[in-house]
Amino acid sequence: MKRNFHAGKTINSGFGLLLFSEDELDDIHLATLEVLETVGVFVEDEEALEIFDGGGAIIDLTSKMVKIPTYIVEDAIRSAPSKLFLAGRNPKNDIVLESNRVGFTTFGEGVYINDPYTGELRSPTKEDVANTAKLADAMSEIDVYERAVGAHDVPQVVGQLHNAEAAFANTSKHIFMGTFSGYQLGKIVEMAAIISGGEEELKDRPVISFITCPVSPLKLVKDTCEVIIGAARAGLAVNILSMAMAGGSSPVTLAGTLVNHNAEVLSGLVLGQMTKRGAKVVYGSSTTALDLRFGAASVGSPECAMIGAAVAKMAQYYKLPSFIAGG
Repeated sequence: MKRNFHAGKTINSGFGLLLFSEDELDDIHLATLEVLETVGVFVEDEEALEIFDGGGAIIDLTSKMVKIPTYIVEDAIRSAPSKLFLAGRNPKNDIVLESNRVGFTTFGEGVYINDPYTGELRSPTKEDVANTAKLADAMSEIDVYERAVGAHDVPQVVGQLHNAEAAFANTSKHIFMGTFSGYQLGKIVEMAAIISGGEEELKDRPVISFITCPVSPLKLVKDTCEVIIGAARAGLAVNILSMAMAGGSSPVTLAGTLVNHNAEVLSGLVLGQMTKRGAKVVYGSSTTALDLRFGAASVGSPECAMIGAAVAKMAQYYKLPSFIAGG
C-alpha cells in the first residue's frame, strides 16, 4: 500500500503554503453556510429532492430550490470519512488518501488527441482510452488513472461503459471516471464487482471511484444527483468536482467564487450523507477564472493556481480528501 509524501502539513521539514488563517477559513465556512441556508441550491432530480426532504432540508417543489440548515451541513461534514483506501487491480498500486498526503493523477477529458503516428489532431477512440490507461499504468509518478480521453467512436449513450472497459483492461491502478448517468454508474459497478469477485469484495477493495460536476452557479443537475446517490449506495467514493468560472458562472472575485464552489461541493456532500451516512466523498475542484478575451476557462493561469490552493485548504479544514485540477 502506497502512502505519498506530505504537503502543507505542520512539520519541521518539507514545503507548505499558509494561504489562510483559521479565522479566515471560519469566515469562508460561515459565508457558505449562509448561502446554503438562505439561497439554497437548485436540485433537478426528483429522488434527490425526496432525500433532501426526508433529511430535514427546506424544499420548494415549484422552483426545485433546496435550502439546507446549518446543523445539517455541519453534521454531514462530520460523517464523511477523512481517509479513503483506493485499491488497484494490482495490490502494489493500492493508495491511501489521508491528511496532507499529495499524489498525482491524469485528468480528463481530452476532446482531441494528437495521433503519435500520423501527427493528426483527431477525436479520441476507444483504443486511445486503452493506450492512455497503459501509459498511466507504466508511469510510477501517476498514482491513479482518471480517464484522460473519451471514446468518440462508440455510441455516446453508453460511451462510459466502453471507457470503463478500456480502462479496466489496461491499467492495474485505481480508476476515477465520470459516468454521466445513474444507469451507466450502475453498469460500471457491476463490471467492477465481476472484476473484483463480487459486490462485497468490491467494497473491501474498491478499484474504481466516480466523478461528477455540479453546474455553476449552485445547481445539482439530474446526472450529478444520480451519480452521488448511486456511488453512496454502492459504497464507492465520488469526487464532487465544481467547475465554476470566476466572472462567468460564479462571482468575479476569487473570494466570492470560493464560497460558491464550497457551497456546490458541500451540497453534494450532504446529499451523499443523507443517502447513506458515512458515504465516501472527495472534495474536488476544476474551478478557475473566465478568460474574457476568448470566453474560455483560464486553465494554467495564476488565478487557477490560487483557487486550487484555496480549495485544497478548505478540504483540509473539513478533513476531507481533495482532488485539485491544475495545468
